Amino acid sequence: MSKFEGVVVSDQWLNSQFMQVELRTLKSKFVSLKDQNGNVTLGDLPHLMVKLKEFRDTYNEDEIRGILGESDDNVTNDIDFEAFLRAYLNLQSQATEKQDGRRHSSSFLKESVTTLLHTISDSEQACYVAHINSYLGDDPFLKQFLPLDPATNDLFDLVKDGVLLCKLINVAVPGTIDERAINTTRNLSLWQRNDNHTLCLNSAKAIGCTVVNIGAQDLVEGRPHLVLGLISQIIKIQLLADLNLKKTPQLVELVDDSQDIEELLSLSPEKVLLKWMNFHIQRGGYQKTVKNFSSDVKDGEAYAYLLNVLAPEHSSPATLDTKDAYERANLVLDHAERMGCKRYLSARDIREGSSNLNLAFVAQLFHHRSGLSTDTKKMSFATMMTDDAQTSREERCFRLWINSLGISTYVYNVFEDVRNGWILLEVLDKIFPGSVNWNHATKPPIRMPFRKVENCNQVVKIGKQLRFSLVNVAGSDIVQGNKKLILVLLMRFTMLQLLKRLRSHSQGREISDADILKWANRKVNSTGRTSHIESFKDKSLSNGLFFLDLLSAVEPRVVNWNLVTKGEKDDEKRLNATYIISVARKLGCSIFLLPDDIMEVNQKMILTLTASIMYWSLQQQSEDTDPFPSPAGTATTTTPEASPAPSVYGEDESSFSLGGEFSNISVDDATSDISVSSEGVLVGDEL
Repeated sequence: MSKFEGVVVSDQWLNSQFMQVELRTLKSKFVSLKDQNGNVTLGDLPHLMVKLKEFRDTYNEDEIRGILGESDDNVTNDIDFEAFLRAYLNLQSQATEKQDGRRHSSSFLKESVTTLLHTISDSEQACYVAHINSYLGDDPFLKQFLPLDPATNDLFDLVKDGVLLCKLINVAVPGTIDERAINTTRNLSLWQRNDNHTLCLNSAKAIGCTVVNIGAQDLVEGRPHLVLGLISQIIKIQLLADLNLKKTPQLVELVDDSQDIEELLSLSPEKVLLKWMNFHIQRGGYQKTVKNFSSDVKDGEAYAYLLNVLAPEHSSPATLDTKDAYERANLVLDHAERMGCKRYLSARDIREGSSNLNLAFVAQLFHHRSGLSTDTKKMSFATMMTDDAQTSREERCFRLWINSLGISTYVYNVFEDVRNGWILLEVLDKIFPGSVNWNHATKPPIRMPFRKVENCNQVVKIGKQLRFSLVNVAGSDIVQGNKKLILVLLMRFTMLQLLKRLRSHSQGREISDADILKWANRKVNSTGRTSHIESFKDKSLSNGLFFLDLLSAVEPRVVNWNLVTKGEKDDEKRLNATYIISVARKLGCSIFLLPDDIMEVNQKMILTLTASIMYWSLQQQSEDTDPFPSPAGTATTTTPEASPAPSVYGEDESSFSLGGEFSNISVDDATSDISVSSEGVLVGDEL
């Protein structure tokens, strides 16, 4: 389907030390050193190595030359790529020792990102395998391979074709992937596996997983630390999915008044779960407050009180009477099992304070028996405080997009989390590195309100520098949580990122929404199809046929036309819309819209979808001239800012000019238009 090609390292041990994204980056660095004869010598390395961020703060060029000279004193000797990798690992190892081991073994990985942890305990692996066996044991395709044995490599062997991870994502958030788009034949080719993993990674981002620097090839190889890290996130999302007022309005019982409800809306799912647990154990007479899922639950007492409140019919005095913590932990698990909760963790896991497994255990108890009442008056009040459907969808889209960027802060609620300005500054710095003056920014937690305003004022200042049309907008508008303003700003940030990427493939010229529209129509018409749209508000888009034509035009084999409906009825439109999103992700598009956005022709989401498909298509054209093409559709593609750029419009490009600016992107649909400029918000027509 796409030009899939990983960097091949013949030495298996050496290959296991790197992810594909690392190999691709190092390969490009190595190739840049080649002379006219295509050779690289040992003496060429110090000048390159000292510029790498892994070493520039640790060594100078002479120190690197000395370290490399210890293994081979002849600097004129030619070296190959694998010798370069060994030299890199040698330097990295010594740098770690020099820094007293404070640095992670791979600088490509962020310690705060759970997907990228290198070590996961055997207990966690056993728990995840038990979860998979339980939830996917009856799957028509996977049941032939299940149950998995946690003591073997069954899990890592099975994930190599991508089907298991796609199915697990649908368990966590049903309907995320149209399973018709998953390749499920018995013997999958390398291309088909790559397609499945690309679909998996882009869908994982679309449910809130952080998958920075993981490529399809890493999953094809079944790398345990990456596989388990991703599975851990997917399961966590599943277990915490209902811990919000929209899904479980009964949670309003945990608070007393409207102000507390607003606070509850802003809490992360983990904190809501802690609040729920403390609510019950305090009712049961427990005197302490549980603040975490590790040290505070290690003795099992909090669990004993919680289970006595939730399932008093199965309680036993022995649980609290025993002085042996291991015995108490076993009694707690027996109690939970009698109330119907499967035993995924062990007494040892409780005693060792495994935060992931204990969180999963408490979440399981919540799902099985929340112990909350159904006070209809309180529940209706809580429902009134949640956003309307479209606002909720847009908040979800931008929340997931921000989390996909790999910034240090994880966003749980856009409208609450961005009010201190810090996250917006992180996003801007990610899109335009160097645009933020961090000396004038305050990192959370921020106690002084004026510091939040200062952060947000800098956001507005940078927005003006980027030619946003801001009318009477101040940082205080963001601090006050103006939802329309926040959504519009994030829409502009999203388009800035997309347009920056598109510009890198259009010989540096700016691209407007009109150019994207013209490209899409020409691309479809070039295949002989007659589909045509007048704008991104064209109601004919609701049936999905134009996007299916466009996807087929950029990659002829991607659409199975036997699965496409006429799109005349709502159920047919939904089938097409769901299929479009999965096919686009399978190609490699990182998109966060929902089928409803296509069916209702949400102009903003339609524009981003089209621009994402355009970016993917132009990437493939660039790779035709790239001597080291990236695995098409992987989630770790980097934007080559100065790569040889193909024509955006082919041979007819000269027939019109790409003279637009970022401010030319126009989003003015009535449903989300912001036109109250006198109140200090963005003017919709100027978007």
